[in-house]
Amino acid sequence: MGRLFGTDGARGVAITELTCELAMQIGRAAALVLTKETKHRARILIGKDTRISSDILEAALCAGICSVGAQAIKLGVVPTPAVAYLVRAHGADAGVMISASHNSVEFNGIKLFAATGYKLPDAVEEEIEALILDHPEQIELQSHTNVGAILEDLHAKDNYVDYLASCVHTDCSGMRVTLDCANGSSSTTAAALFTRLGAEVHMLSAEPDGTNINRACGSTHMEHLMEYVQSHDCDLGLAFDGDADRCLAVDENGALVDGDKIIAICADAMKRNGTLKKDTAVVTVMTNLGFFHFCKANGISSVTTKVGDRYVLEEMLKDGYNLGGEQSGHIIFLDEATTGDGELSGIKLLEILKKSGKPMSELASLMNTFSQVLYNVTIPNEKKGHWQDDAEIAGQIAAYTEQLGEDGRILVRESGTEPLIRVMVEGKDAQQIETAAQEITKRVQCFAEKSEG
Repeated sequence: MGRLFGTDGARGVAITELTCELAMQIGRAAALVLTKETKHRARILIGKDTRISSDILEAALCAGICSVGAQAIKLGVVPTPAVAYLVRAHGADAGVMISASHNSVEFNGIKLFAATGYKLPDAVEEEIEALILDHPEQIELQSHTNVGAILEDLHAKDNYVDYLASCVHTDCSGMRVTLDCANGSSSTTAAALFTRLGAEVHMLSAEPDGTNINRACGSTHMEHLMEYVQSHDCDLGLAFDGDADRCLAVDENGALVDGDKIIAICADAMKRNGTLKKDTAVVTVMTNLGFFHFCKANGISSVTTKVGDRYVLEEMLKDGYNLGGEQSGHIIFLDEATTGDGELSGIKLLEILKKSGKPMSELASLMNTFSQVLYNVTIPNEKKGHWQDDAEIAGQIAAYTEQLGEDGRILVRESGTEPLIRVMVEGKDAQQIETAAQEITKRVQCFAEKSEG
């Protein structure tokens, strides 16, 4: 975790924490760091979600970018993965997305992309932080005709939709699909995309007013979508988050199909048609145990990373894999995209569903989800890490791990963002895993309280 940038950009309560002044500083520093090798006037693309604060932060970012001589090109309201795609497709020097993703409306964030379309590595983010926090005197402002201009790309959304449509080669006519856009970025693109593929499209939460993004809708609130799909006889429901880099699904019966199951369905289809590189999918330590059993039964290898789509992407790039993601719905198809893309995930799933001729519930049944119990224990920051040396905690984890055998697992880990230890237990026997989770949690709680004393 950096001083300004977390695991997915800078984020905070808009205007009071993520201030206009900070946005302007990030615009200046990012323009200088990300375009320092360019021999031309740098061009930086800026996208935003539908939050009421996004226009304000956009204005501040544009001012910062232009004040050091770069051009700021506004894309308007677009999904985060649209910025990643358009930076590469249009040969821009960098990209910025203004969004707090699945968070509620009072929050906002700034995500940065390199000219390659990939999110920035830690070292580059640290260089930007250092310029803002440690060496602001090194930021040279321009004047006269050397300042940059603010431009608009009126065709950005259309270019992005055209590209996504080209990633699917199946006529999806006859498919009835409900799309929950979370009153966010996908409200501007999803209907056109899925209609282009031939589907009959039903839209939910696609009327943003600046204040209703993620409010009781989208991938963090699936209840309305579940009810609608079942009651309107749809084949599939898809829910995106505020900036549309996540996608979760609902089958024809209104049952949730989470990111783990979507990855399993896609991995199986890609292996069958010979496009799953190294017959491997990359997932995280929080991926359901049922996914690993699915992989074993279907001749698919799995590689596990820390929680976070950036770690999944790093592993995919390092060893040449092309499918990976998280239970939350961040899914990366590396042959087509440089980041998680909810709409790309949705059209891939729709294509598989159409070609299979099966109902979504049958496709999803190829992976059995194991019951999962999760508890959090608050622990002082200065004591994090020390619980791993406690013999009683270690002994209890070992004993229950042996008891669960191959039909269960225990994961005890520290949160990367909060002073918490997370205790997660999975297995086939709900009572058994509940008991294990409670006992381990009590032991960790005792350690935390003893530590505080």
